[in-house]
Amino acid sequence: MEWIVQLPLVSFSVIIRELSKGFAAFSKGDKTGERAGRLTLNPLAHLDPFGTVFLPLLCFVAGLPMLGWAKPMPVDEARLKGARQRVELAAAGPLAHLGLALGMAVLFKLAVVSRLFAPEFGKTVLEALLFGVSANLALALFDLLPLHPLDGGRAVAGLLSPAWRKRYERHAPYAGYLVLLFAASRWLDRLIVHPAGVAVAALGRAGLLR
Repeated sequence: MEWIVQLPLVSFSVIIRELSKGFAAFSKGDKTGERAGRLTLNPLAHLDPFGTVFLPLLCFVAGLPMLGWAKPMPVDEARLKGARQRVELAAAGPLAHLGLALGMAVLFKLAVVSRLFAPEFGKTVLEALLFGVSANLALALFDLLPLHPLDGGRAVAGLLSPAWRKRYERHAPYAGYLVLLFAASRWLDRLIVHPAGVAVAALGRAGLLR
């Protein structure tokens, strides 16, 4: 029954990722996300049937790290000034995941030190927070893959000339299938699972996850 806790945590995390991109775009003068009603914590506004529901459930059933995405935040790239702002906007998503991972690690430490919860419930809370840390580190790495609709894909597209960007973005309609192929391959371990595990171990050595 772990999915009852894990799926909402992953969904919440990917929603925060999209919100961070929306607010980053807003700070650069792009109000597209606001006009679309996307600058909200209402999960229905960000729900992507494949990325927010199907893919996380598939990862859980297959025993893979919980991966996923929310509905991409609409952005008017014409309002962005050059490749630098496009890359900065793409970086907002992974940075949001890293911030969530660090925040949950701090909450884990506070829960251990304060002993506010009864033993059994406290164990559940700590397991949920530890999963949240691991999942957000994995999601940050996943989000950097150079595929649409992930931020890595947006960053690559932002650095290309218009002609090359058009060629590169031809893979967008098939990105979901490419993600599934990637998730089923050993590249998942090399690019996401192992680095995320190293980061979790580093937080443990720093004293936050014990």
